[in-house]
Amino acid sequence: MEEAPSAPSTLLVAAALALGAAVSLGLARFSYALLLPPMRDDLGWSYLTAGAMNTVNAAGYLLGALAVPRLLARVDARRVLLGGSAAAALFLALHGGVTSDAALFVLRLSTGIASAASFVAGGLLAARLASGPELGNRAAEQRSRPAGLVLGIYYGGTGLGIIVSALLVEPLAARSVLHAWQAAWIALGAVALLATLAMRAPTRPLAVSPTAAAASRRFRWAPFAPGLAGYFLFGVGYIGYMTFVITLLREQRMDAATITGFYVVLGVGVIASSWLWAALLQGTRGGGAFALLNALLAVATALPVISPHPLAVFASGALFGSVFLSVVASTTALVRHNLAPAAWAGGIGAFTIVFAAGQIVGPSLVGWVADGAGGLVRGFIVSAAVLAAGSLIAWRQKALVVGA
Repeated sequence: MEEAPSAPSTLLVAAALALGAAVSLGLARFSYALLLPPMRDDLGWSYLTAGAMNTVNAAGYLLGALAVPRLLARVDARRVLLGGSAAAALFLALHGGVTSDAALFVLRLSTGIASAASFVAGGLLAARLASGPELGNRAAEQRSRPAGLVLGIYYGGTGLGIIVSALLVEPLAARSVLHAWQAAWIALGAVALLATLAMRAPTRPLAVSPTAAAASRRFRWAPFAPGLAGYFLFGVGYIGYMTFVITLLREQRMDAATITGFYVVLGVGVIASSWLWAALLQGTRGGGAFALLNALLAVATALPVISPHPLAVFASGALFGSVFLSVVASTTALVRHNLAPAAWAGGIGAFTIVFAAGQIVGPSLVGWVADGAGGLVRGFIVSAAVLAAGSLIAWRQKALVVGA
C-alpha cells in the first residue's frame, strides 16, 4: 500500500504565505515610495496629491477589510488569498498604461481593495498555521514551532517585496524615455503574478471552511480599545515614513545607488524581524510588545530628520524595517493570545480596519504639512510624534481571558 504524500513543513507553508504579504504590501503598496519621485516630477504633483495617491490606496484597503469578513463566510480563505493577490498583480500592471490622475486614483483604490483581501486572508491562515493541526501528519512538528516565528515569517515576506521593488524600480524608472516609471509598474505586476502562482501548491493544506470563517462576528471591540486606538495611530504615523522617505532622501541629495541600498537594507530588516521579535510576540499577551515596537518606530522616523548623514539614514532604514511589520504581527499575536480560534478572523479584520483608517489619514496629513513651511522635515516630525502617542496608548492594553 502506497503512503500518502507527506504534508509540507510548517516553515515551508509559512514561507509560501509570506509571498502573499510580499505582493499585498511589499509590491502593491511600498513600491510607491520609490515611484513617487519620478511620477511627481513627470506629472507635476504637489506633496498633497502625491500623498493622496496613498490615501486612496488605503481607502481601498479599508473597503477591502470591511468586506473580507463577509467574503470569508462564503469563500475558502486560501481562495481569497490567491484571488486577491492575482487581482493586485493585474492592477499593478495596469498602472503602467495610464498617466491621468483620475485613472491612477482608481487603480490605487482597486489595488488597495485587492491587497486587503489577500493580506487579511493570509493573516488568518498564518494564525491558524501557527496554532492548529492543518498539516495533518506534521501536527507534532507544527506544535514544536514557535507561533511568533510563523507569524513573523508571514509578515516578514513584505521585506522580500520591498527588496524586489528596490532592485526593479530604480533602473526602470531612471531611463531617459517618456513616462519611464510605467515600465516599473508593469514589471511589479509581472513579479506579483509569479509570486501568486508560487503560493498555490504549498498552501493547499490550509483550506479554511467558510463556516469557520463566519464565526468572525463574535469579535467584541471594547476590550481591545487601547490596542485598536494605538494601531490607528501606528497606521497614521508609519505610512508617512513609507510614503515619503525616498523623496526626503532625494531632497537630501543622496544618489540613486545609495537610495536603492537604503531600501534594500529596509527590506532585509523586515525579513530579519521574523527572528528578531518572535520570542517577544510569543511571550506577550497584552499591549507591551506593540507599545515597545511603536516607540522604536518613532525613533527610526526621527533619525533622518536629526541627521542626513548616511549612517543615520541607514540606521533609520534598518531599525524601521526590522520593526514596522512586527507591529502588524503583534496585533495578530494579540488576537491569537486573547480570543478563541473561532473569533480570530473577526479580530484580525477589526485591527485591519483601524490600520487602514490610519493609513487613509497619514499620507495626506504628511503631504499637507510638507507643502507648508518646514517641508518634509516637519512632516516626519509629525509622523514620529503620532507613533510615540500610539506607543503610550498601546501600553494600556491588558491581556484578556481567552474565550471570554
